[in-house]
Amino acid sequence: MPLLTADRVAAALRRGDGFRMDVDLPPRFTPGDRVRARNIHPLGHTRLPRYARGRTGVIDRDHGVFVFADASGAGLGKIPQHVYSVRFAARELWGPEASARDSIYIDLWDDHLDPA
Repeated sequence: MPLLTADRVAAALRRGDGFRMDVDLPPRFTPGDRVRARNIHPLGHTRLPRYARGRTGVIDRDHGVFVFADASGAGLGKIPQHVYSVRFAARELWGPEASARDSIYIDLWDDHLDPA
C-alpha cells in the first residue's frame, strides 16, 4: 500500500482502503435493536468513547464489516467485525439537562456492544 499523504486521504476514505473487508460475516445486530455499550477500561486505545460506556442506544444502520480498529491498533490482527451507527439519546449520555430532542450517533464495532 502506498504512503498515505494528505493529497490521497479523501480518495482513500471513499474507497475504505485497507479497512473495509469483503467477508461473509453475519451481523449480531440489525437496525432497531436496542444495545448497551460495554463498560470496558482497556489499557490501550479504544474507539468506544468513555461517555458512552454502559449507556443504552439503538442500532441505526450497519455499515458492513471492517477491521476492528482497537485490535489492529494494538497489533492483534484485523479481527473483522460489523460496524454499526448507534443512536444515543442526549439525555442517556448527559442526563436530564440535555435536550430531549437531541441524539448522538456513534460508530461502534460488535465487540463494543451487548444486547440491551
